[in-house]
Parts: sequence; C-alpha cells; structure tokens
Amino acid sequence: MENKNMIENNYNMVDWFKKGLRNYVNFSGRARRKEYWYFVLVQFILMFIAMVLDAVIFNSETGLFYVLVALGLFLPSIAVGVRRLHDTSRSGWWLLMSLIPLIGTIILLVFFASDTKPETNRWGPPAK
Repeated sequence: MENKNMIENNYNMVDWFKKGLRNYVNFSGRARRKEYWYFVLVQFILMFIAMVLDAVIFNSETGLFYVLVALGLFLPSIAVGVRRLHDTSRSGWWLLMSLIPLIGTIILLVFFASDTKPETNRWGPPAK
C-alpha cells in the first residue's frame, strides 16, 4: 500500500484520468478526492473539445464527437462517482440525488468535495 501511495504522489492530471478509465466498471472500493476531480476536469475538457470540433466540422454544438465522448465517458464517470461517495462513507445510491433538480446537485457537490473518511469502512481502507 505504501508503494502505491508513493507512485500516486507523482500522478499528474492525465494519470488520474487514466486511473478512472481503468476502473470504469469498478463500483466497489474508494476514490480519493483528487482522482474524482481530475477525472471531472479532463472529462469537461474533452467534452469542450468535442463541442468545438462539432461546431467547426458539422456546424453543430452537439454532433458526432460530443455524443461519442459523452457515451464513452458515461460509465466511467458513474463508477468514479460511486467510488468517491464510498470514500466519504456513503452508498453509491446517493448518486441518484442528481435526479432532483438543483438541490440534489448541490448536495452531491458537497459530498464530492468532502474529505476522505480516515477510517476503514465497508468499501475498504482509505484511498489516501
């Protein structure tokens, strides 16, 4: 575990994103705050680039590239969100709060921004 933390200390934004992609079907375990937010940041950047390409090539904001990126990152983003909730000692089912307009999104943002719970919980040891 110590060696893993030493390696993760040298991770950059792309490395954290790749870690999230590698765990795209892993809905167990925990994801630290850094892994979640870097994944979201790179996802946002890729979606923006896809929108620009769609606007330039197809004269549309939501065309082929945007749909491909959105579909390709859909499952990994759910998985990293569930693991992030596990890291704050919450069930992944809390992700359904996003279905409640505005209030659900605000509550989830608070949960995602919360610090890692230092104790081992039913999803494993702390992610950091």
